Amino acid sequence: MADLLGFVLSGLVSGALYALLATGLVLSYSASGLFNFAHGATAYLCALAFYELHSGFGWPAVPTAVLLVCVAAPALGWGLDRLMFRKLARVGETAQIVATIGLLVALPALGLWIVELLEDAGASVKPAENQFGLPGVGPSPARSWQLTDGVGIDSDQLITWVATAVVAVGLWILMRHTPLGLKLRAAVDDRSLVELRGLSADRLSSIAWMLSSGLAGLAGVLATPLLGLSAHDFTLFLFVSATAAVLGRFVSIPLAFAGGLGLGVLQNLVAGYAGFAERITGFRTAVPFLILFAGLLLLTRRSRTAGTAAVDAPPVDYLAGRSWLRRWGPWAAAAVLLAAAFYTVTTPFWSGILAQGLALSLVFVSFTVVTGLGAMVSLAQATFVTGAALVAGLLMSHGWPFVAAAAVGTCTAAVLGALVALPALRLGGRSLALATLALAFLADQVLFQIGWLRNGDTGWSIPRPVFGPVDLNDDRAFGVALLVLVTAAVAALSALRGSPSGRAMLAVRSAPAAAMASGVSVVRTKLVLFTLSAGLAGFGGVMYASYNTRVTATDFTAMTGLIWLAVVVAAGLRRPQFAVVAGLVYALVPHLVSDYVTESVHLPVILFGLAGLALANDPDGYCAAVSVRVHRRRLGRGVPAGGGAGTWMGTGTEAGTGAATGVTGAESEAASGATGGTVGTPSGSRAEVFRAPSGSPTGGSGAPSGDPNGVAETGVPSAVPPSPTEPTPALELRAVRAGYDGAPVLHGVDLAVHPGEIVALLGPNGAGKSTTCRVAAGLVGPLGGQVYVAGRDATREGAVRRSRAGVVLAPEGRGIFPALTIEENLALYLREKDQREAVYERFPGLAGRRGVPAGSLSGGEQQMLALAPLLQRPPKVLIADEPSLGLAPRIVEEVFRLLTELRDTGTALLLVEEKATEALGVADTVAYLAQGRVTWCGPRASVETARLTEAYLGLAAMPEAEAGPDPGSEAEPDPTPDPNPGADVGPTSPTNPTIPSQTRGGVRP
Repeated sequence: MADLLGFVLSGLVSGALYALLATGLVLSYSASGLFNFAHGATAYLCALAFYELHSGFGWPAVPTAVLLVCVAAPALGWGLDRLMFRKLARVGETAQIVATIGLLVALPALGLWIVELLEDAGASVKPAENQFGLPGVGPSPARSWQLTDGVGIDSDQLITWVATAVVAVGLWILMRHTPLGLKLRAAVDDRSLVELRGLSADRLSSIAWMLSSGLAGLAGVLATPLLGLSAHDFTLFLFVSATAAVLGRFVSIPLAFAGGLGLGVLQNLVAGYAGFAERITGFRTAVPFLILFAGLLLLTRRSRTAGTAAVDAPPVDYLAGRSWLRRWGPWAAAAVLLAAAFYTVTTPFWSGILAQGLALSLVFVSFTVVTGLGAMVSLAQATFVTGAALVAGLLMSHGWPFVAAAAVGTCTAAVLGALVALPALRLGGRSLALATLALAFLADQVLFQIGWLRNGDTGWSIPRPVFGPVDLNDDRAFGVALLVLVTAAVAALSALRGSPSGRAMLAVRSAPAAAMASGVSVVRTKLVLFTLSAGLAGFGGVMYASYNTRVTATDFTAMTGLIWLAVVVAAGLRRPQFAVVAGLVYALVPHLVSDYVTESVHLPVILFGLAGLALANDPDGYCAAVSVRVHRRRLGRGVPAGGGAGTWMGTGTEAGTGAATGVTGAESEAASGATGGTVGTPSGSRAEVFRAPSGSPTGGSGAPSGDPNGVAETGVPSAVPPSPTEPTPALELRAVRAGYDGAPVLHGVDLAVHPGEIVALLGPNGAGKSTTCRVAAGLVGPLGGQVYVAGRDATREGAVRRSRAGVVLAPEGRGIFPALTIEENLALYLREKDQREAVYERFPGLAGRRGVPAGSLSGGEQQMLALAPLLQRPPKVLIADEPSLGLAPRIVEEVFRLLTELRDTGTALLLVEEKATEALGVADTVAYLAQGRVTWCGPRASVETARLTEAYLGLAAMPEAEAGPDPGSEAEPDPTPDPNPGADVGPTSPTNPTIPSQTRGGVRP
């Protein structure tokens, strides 16, 4: 019993540290969507600072700890969020993972380098690297108390428990009983909806990162007596704590906290009572990684892939379609020059360094296969390198020739890769990265500790081969041989990329569900990629070990693989030649820095790690960014003065933007308007634009007289400003152009909504209605035109400032926070209790369930919850995007009744609705949107069935008078004169160019 109690108490110490780190991981991930691999590095940096300030400079322990945990660590988190994490949240997951891995590498090296610099300056610092048995926050030496026979605790353990308990209570109070905690939980639930409620998601993200870094700093200070100052041990501690974050599904702080405590106890119990563990070297230390891998397999939910696109879309290949000489000539010339340099320019030392870089390039190219082609982040490549090299060395020690031993070693790595891939293929993104890293640590601590495989600390000798007269013991010959192998690997992978199999692999990367529907086996494709990558890494490992002439089990650890990945991704993963550049850079930079900058071994590591910072701006790497910048510079030289605003669109792949000719998106639009054509319609077709009668509250959607397309002579859709006698619109869009990733959606939208008016925006799917709503609310920035709120130019304002100015968007679906209760949803908008009580009086069905999560309500109840608080604090402008979507008819009636009540309070409403009958029943003004243009806008009374049918179906209903008279009869003339006789009528429908439009006789605007 005493043994059990001892195991539990000591397990609670490590468990408390796991809980602190796991809680910080969940906080930062929830706020930004980033899994921070550098969380443990932050803890190490604080531990290092505490040791130097306390033991070196003599600062008192408690004030130093408080300063680091409450000031320094949060400041670091705030700075990283502003400089890096906000931008990373908008790029692909691969770049996110690698950038934080780069920080994991750079931060400890940065701390050690600063200590070196202080030591050189004569400061009283202590030796910092790999120091153990260090003092903590409490007394030194630690005081001990005996609880029972054989069971005791010391002051460091007690401080850890107390600090962890205080943090747990404080976090619970903060998250559950303060307005800040409510906002943080809302940001976790729906970041974009938080901004639509006038709360800055970026500011909340910064607060979450500050709290997360503070928790990491606290864990680092408390762990100093337990872990010492080993960056490796702190990193391992982080990945163990990731198991607790997995238990909390990266969302639940209480579950992550409890999981961390339980993990520490379980680890101690297994280590203490698993008798078989004594016979397996390294098993006890590997237990957390077994739990991590099992937790990822069992608890990670597979995300829906149908109907989604690749998160990290490939960059535009500006050399596509060019000749072989144009695409590959520079690379071929570089290879020839490098081969010649081995025998003409380089010294023996630099020949060896270049050969080392080429050997590593073979390993780095394997990342191009698994991550560049397969979009799978593997952190186990160093394991495949070590496994292949050890097997090859073992066979050569038994007399096997080099070629045979290398082939078997390569096949062993490929088989090991397949074994790793089989259980991990159901995962993706960060879960796959963590799973492969767990297996890599397992291999380091268990597999490569087997005596007959590792051959002790001396390892195996792997002599360089001799092929007849070619002796590869000469670094120059070895370098040229490696250059030939690297060239063959690059050529083979490039050919694979362009082959049917390569296209299938790219399809699986971009859209697995679509690839499966096309007959491509997703599992088999991923398995092939993983196996091929592992085999290539293994072959590169054999060649690298041959360069060194020896291999040991500790030459290429899992941590080494993390540095490799950061270097490769910083250069570029999409093309194998970029991986070759990365290999040469990795070999050359440390020696160049040592010769010309500093002899410190930490600076090159810092540079490699901080290269991940560049991924926030260039997620495809610096090699790929070169071609992009060259293309943009050439494009800029071909743009006339004043035309640079459209350059961004000109670099996209959207047809018609003029990218191929150097014409910008704005110019392409202007040309289209000048020739009478419309974007998205065949040449010569025209979009009909109907002006409302004079004095109607339309918002000026019409064009100047004589221009039937609503396009001025300059080609930019014009807006008619309100006359001085008209009231100022609450919301006005003037000539707004907008789109996504270079693809235009809106082509000069003019629309205005006045106070106390409902404007119904009608149109078919894909017309741009939701985009119009998002531009009006500030979620999407316009590419051209202006947005005015109460007469003030708000074009450059985002969703937060628009919301604070009184513009509220009720988004398509349900504008609620599902994980928050009804009361908490209302409290985010209505801070006064009496206002919330008024809502409950109006909607008694919500009153009795105020403590129920909003996600458990019916669709109608959720919509009521979204709209009800607006009655207590009516906004100036409400943009309702499909408010009746998926609701029963009775609830739809209630929704539209609420909208009319808001109009009666003076709110201006822009209503997008598929149910045209209901929308027309409440609308004052109706606007038709087709192909990103307002084709007609007028009072509700002027709406006719023909126009409504055309707006939704792209087909005008043909009245009897227009259907064509019987032969020999005459059509009756329309007694109603055309109010806009100057308008031209194009030959095709504005919504569907292939369907003839009807003449306008008898159609009232």
